[in-house]
Order: sequence, then C-alpha cells, then structure tokens
Amino acid sequence: MSHISILARRTLRNVAFVAGALAVVSGAQAQGKSALDIIKDRGTLRCSAHNGSFPGFFEVDDKGQWKGFDIQFCKAVAAAVLGSADKVTYVPLSWAQRFPSLISGDVDIVFKATGWTLSRDTKQKIDFSIPYFVGGFQFMVPTVSKIRSGKELGGATVCTASGTSIEPVLADYMASEKVKFQVVTYEKSEELQAAYFAGRCDALAGWGPSLAVTRTQKVKDPATQTILPITLTMEPIAAALREDDKKFRTVVNWVIAAMIRAEELGITSANVDSIRAQAAANPSTNPAVAKLLGIHKGIGAELGLPDTWAYDVIKKVGSYGQIYEQELGVGSPYKIERGANRLWKSGGLIYGPVFD
Repeated sequence: MSHISILARRTLRNVAFVAGALAVVSGAQAQGKSALDIIKDRGTLRCSAHNGSFPGFFEVDDKGQWKGFDIQFCKAVAAAVLGSADKVTYVPLSWAQRFPSLISGDVDIVFKATGWTLSRDTKQKIDFSIPYFVGGFQFMVPTVSKIRSGKELGGATVCTASGTSIEPVLADYMASEKVKFQVVTYEKSEELQAAYFAGRCDALAGWGPSLAVTRTQKVKDPATQTILPITLTMEPIAAALREDDKKFRTVVNWVIAAMIRAEELGITSANVDSIRAQAAANPSTNPAVAKLLGIHKGIGAELGLPDTWAYDVIKKVGSYGQIYEQELGVGSPYKIERGANRLWKSGGLIYGPVFD
C-alpha cells in the first residue's frame, strides 16, 4: 500500500471520528434542551395523568375530560407558557411509570401527588418544584373493627398502592412501633379500593387526603369507615421535572407561587380583570398587584415569558384557593378541609417565594 493511500485512510478515519464526535455533541445538546423550549416548539405541554382514577386530584369527568387538583397545575403551566390552559396532552401513567416516563421525555412534567423525598431527590434523575400541597400517610379501617391505632394492626393485612413512597414509611412504622402486619400492594387505585371494600384488607394505608376522598366517594355512610388520627409522616407534594433544567423548573416554581400570591391578594379568575384595570389606571396604589398582573413591565423577561403570564394563569385557571375549593373543598363532592393547606397567614403551611 502506498504512503499516500495510508495517509488518505488515516484522514478518512480522522474525519469520521470528528463527525461522530460532533454528532454525539449535537445529540447531547438536543437532549440538554430545556423542556420550556421543547414545549414552546411543540405547542403543547405533555403532563402526567393516571392509569385509572385518583379522585379529587386526577380523574376523568362524564364528558371524558381530565379534572382534579393536580390537573389544574398542568393547565396553569400551559397557560403561562403557551397562553392557553387547553394546550395540554395528558399521558396516563401508573405510579411506577411516572419517573421513567419523565426521564425518557414521554412527559415534560409530573403533577401526580408526588412526595419530595431524599431517595427520589438523590437517586432519580429528577428535580422538584416548590411544594404545592402537604399531606400525611394514614390508615383507614372499618369502624366495626374497633381498631383505634396503628399499634392494633399486628397480624393484619394492610393494602396500599405500589410504586409510591408509602412502602418504606410502613416498614419504618413497623420497626419503630414493634408491630408486624402484611403489606399487600396494588398498582391501580380501583383494584386497591375494591380489595379493601371486599374485605381482603383489614386496613387501607394511603395518603390522608386520598383516603378522605375514597371514604366520601365509595360508601353511603362515611361513619362506617374510620381514618385513624395518627399521621405516619407529613409529606410535601411537588412537581417532578427532569434534573438540571433550571430554566423550566424556575418557570414552574413561579407559576405555583403566582397562584398562591393571587390568593394572598384576593385575586380570582372572576375579579382579575377589574383588579387589573384598577391597577393599570393607577399602578402606584397597589404595586404588588401591578407587578403580578404585568402592569409593571419585567415580570416575564427573566423567565422567557410574556409579562402577562401570571394574569393568564389566574384568568384561565384561578388562584390557589379557587382550585382547592373547586376540586377538593366546599365546591367539590369531597368537602375536604384545607387544614395544613391553608395559606401561611391563615395558620397553614402554604406560602410562596417573594415577587420582588
């Protein structure tokens, strides 16, 4: 083989190597693209739903439309980013599927009653938003059982949902309280509830708000079911996002914060137009409102959104208090007291970062 041929082959190999390297870099850059830009390019937000029903939080109404407390946050993000609460594609997922589907890009964000835990924060390739709900794990038992504490569940069969953070919590409870019961898991909420009400479980372990919804929805007389007062752990509920995407995580954080701030200021979807008109006429009288509703310019620039993004969220979805009462509280079939999910100034734990 001639010296020229050897040089030519080496050159071709080098070119191929460089081209391959560039392709890898290009692919890595594409993978590293913020979900915010992907959503804008696509024109729709891909948000988690459920492979069944989780009443009060994500369920399908009689018209085939998704509704629920968590669903409203999907709509709020779409309203902020795309200007429309309807530009959401809901992807039904089991509890176990939510993180793999998020990491793979099948969904952009998970609003799915997801607790912010150490193992999820460190072992999964995900990040969390600021919390938008708090709830604790509890037990529900038939009232006729006369069980009044978790310590009385020795030898019992306790049913719960698979793929959630409650399983290690139950293991910790058994160890700390020196009580042993059998834990049986079900992937679908409908299967879990059917097992409990058919008597195959002595107790149902779950998220307190969900147990309250189940009791209201599934039995004619709620007094036949007792939710034990013990709370196994209090868990902050947050949106899950792909890790290292500060651009999108920041937007989601401020969307949640805007809904909380709207309730603090007494702004709702019903009065936001009149309040905005008053603020526009004299911005200096209420600078907090003028900033939130985009009268004062600049609220959107740092987020890559229009200055009207918070107005769009409030107008098209509502304030935090509105969606709570609509989906879980007095305006819903479930009538769940807000409790710890009241605003901080009303004795609750809900607060947001400062709009400065």
